[in-house]
Amino acid sequence: MTSDASALSGTGVAGSAKVHANLTAAGLYAHALRRGEGRLSADGAFMAITGQHTGRSVQDKFVVDDPEVHDAIWWGKINQPLPPAKFAGFSAKVREWLGARDELFTQDLFAGADTGHRIKVRLVTTNAWHALFARNMFIRPTAEELKTFEPDFFILHAPEYEANPAEDGCRTSTLIALSFAKRTICIAGTSYAGEIKKSIFTVMNWLLPERGVLPMHCSANLGKGGDTALFFGLSGTGKTTLSSDPERSLIGDDEHGWSDTGVFNFEGGCYAKVIKLSKEAEPQIWDASHRFGAVLENVHGDEHGVLDLDDNRYTENTRSCYPIEFIPNIVTGGQAGKPKNVVMLTADAFGVLPPIAKLSAAQAMYHFMSGYTARVAGTEKGLGKEPQATFSTCFGAPFLPRHPEVYGRMLAERIAKDGADVWLVNTGWTGGAYGTGKRMSIQHTRALLRAALDGSLAKVEFVRDPFFGLMIPKAVPGIPDNVLNPRDSWADKAAYDKQAKHLVSLFEKNFETFAGAVGEDVKAAAIKAAA
Repeated sequence: MTSDASALSGTGVAGSAKVHANLTAAGLYAHALRRGEGRLSADGAFMAITGQHTGRSVQDKFVVDDPEVHDAIWWGKINQPLPPAKFAGFSAKVREWLGARDELFTQDLFAGADTGHRIKVRLVTTNAWHALFARNMFIRPTAEELKTFEPDFFILHAPEYEANPAEDGCRTSTLIALSFAKRTICIAGTSYAGEIKKSIFTVMNWLLPERGVLPMHCSANLGKGGDTALFFGLSGTGKTTLSSDPERSLIGDDEHGWSDTGVFNFEGGCYAKVIKLSKEAEPQIWDASHRFGAVLENVHGDEHGVLDLDDNRYTENTRSCYPIEFIPNIVTGGQAGKPKNVVMLTADAFGVLPPIAKLSAAQAMYHFMSGYTARVAGTEKGLGKEPQATFSTCFGAPFLPRHPEVYGRMLAERIAKDGADVWLVNTGWTGGAYGTGKRMSIQHTRALLRAALDGSLAKVEFVRDPFFGLMIPKAVPGIPDNVLNPRDSWADKAAYDKQAKHLVSLFEKNFETFAGAVGEDVKAAAIKAAA
């Protein structure tokens, strides 16, 4: 630990603040408790409440419109442009404000387990618990590596500072501004720690394609036979649950790169959603969240710190952040070989997609670009009784600085080059839509996935679904036939047909948003109504 301004080198922050640099978890705990930043759970986890912002502030994220990056950015609602002059003024005020604090906390960390593609990040923050969050989430350098640490990117984290919309060109007092040219991220007006994590994910999504590496919003695990599997999926689809398989080793739960040599984790930790988490269903995440070193965001505990994970008084988006080493069965070093299987997860609340289907290369790119799932009441505020289709390009649209087709083409090339099998897995409803049918059996899903990953499923007979053009297995040992074909699971076949046609129309409408960016093979594979 250093306590001088050398820890701020390159940040542009200057002042008389006492700087706590690269403290370990124990030191950060001590300062966080001394400063009243939160409290301890009965099991020793650190509990923080983030106030007004309990999730990402998507509408307050801006990318600086620097001339050298202008033509390559996917401008729009996700990447809103901020003039360079506005960023210069805003970042100067953030630096001045940080420099005027009594004390600051810094962490020097890596993003990217592959040393050939990692970046060095220096975080400056006002809170010890935010420093602990970053230390948990990213890869921690050795003492020897810290001696020569020269940052590639800087995060200036000022959660208590309020931006000025009139002066700074933003929407509210919250502003997350990312400048690729200046290699700097300024975060102001929000204490939600996920902004730190996802800002660096956005940086990796910017840098890696030019290096020939595909950045991915996915989890990954490794089989005992050395086979790597990737799991894409939006919130609520089972990405974390299904990749945490006792028969396989976890590479990472959220962000990875796919290079010429294989797959590597971007992170050194996990950030799990824990609302209604059960010890029986998720023992690994449960144990990791009930121990010293974990950071719990907006999780309620009683006066003794006993956690109530069913309590959503602060938000549905309760979170647990912990080092990946807290999970017992991991791939040490966060790297593995080229994927043998790619799994795209969806929770189809309309109840019309099959539990598993094998995708062609063109279909894989189509479904990757579509990024479909369906939300239902209870998972997000403001939703009614009817399912709502959600399409998030590449299963991670909020974090894509480049045009989606860049990532789509790279995925298609990687699948073709490395010969991976691709599967679409529905963890949603069967026998009817949400409210009528029932949630897909987790036992059936796990059995089908294991059959896909061990190669046995590829050998069975497949039939083509008439609505979505998907190849579904005709029969799988141990799985009821009426489960494999979703239409057979509905008592009212006409109702199934109507619902399937409705979802087809939603896919058709969404395809219009990226149809011009794909080749004829993907257009031919697109889901469309029968002529």
